[in-house]
Amino acid sequence: MLHGTAATVVLLRDAPDGLQVLLLERPRHRGSFAGAWVFPGGRVDPEDYGLPADSVQPTANDDGELAAALRAGVRETEEETGLRLAEPNLVRLSCWEPPPEAPRRYRTWFFLAEAPEGEILLSPEEHVDAVWLTPADAFRRQREGSMELYPPTWVTLHGLLGVETVAAALAAAGAAAPQTYTTRQLPGQTPPVMVWHGDAEYPQLPGDPEARHRLVMGGDGWLYERTL
Repeated sequence: MLHGTAATVVLLRDAPDGLQVLLLERPRHRGSFAGAWVFPGGRVDPEDYGLPADSVQPTANDDGELAAALRAGVRETEEETGLRLAEPNLVRLSCWEPPPEAPRRYRTWFFLAEAPEGEILLSPEEHVDAVWLTPADAFRRQREGSMELYPPTWVTLHGLLGVETVAAALAAAGAAAPQTYTTRQLPGQTPPVMVWHGDAEYPQLPGDPEARHRLVMGGDGWLYERTL
């Protein structure tokens, strides 16, 4: 069962060392993704659907979900960073669903956007630090143990490796079909292994016996395998 819909915005900027992404650190003592580094974003509220604040949020399959997620992405980004975006400047990238055993399950739309000029103003209840990093530097920090990442964040950063500019990232995302990641965790695996549609061991509709679409979450560095 899904508990609702959420939106995440991957903010990008050009820098001398290459394409950089904004990552925010969650407080260690409270809330979801405690202590992890994440992109700006949050739950889609009824107001994002144009409904009164005390309404029940429509289910994730209702019409208008994508438009509501866009509005939520813009709203949450401004609330969490102080940066104001325009909806037309967001490019749809992917859609994620966590494994069935997750305690709270939100279908989350991921968008790319170029960061506007301005100072990052954090909401202290939501995040305790912010940093601009290249994807490679984020992975280095994760390997060193100073940056905790969750699979959707990691895979998104992996997809930006080798992309040199904001313009190139937005053009590639705009030309491609958005990716859907309905996550399943393989039981009894050490280190943990997350799989997606097309993998040989995906529980529903498994792929070719040699096919791989998975993330192996080893302690000395994660490995993303995709042969499709």
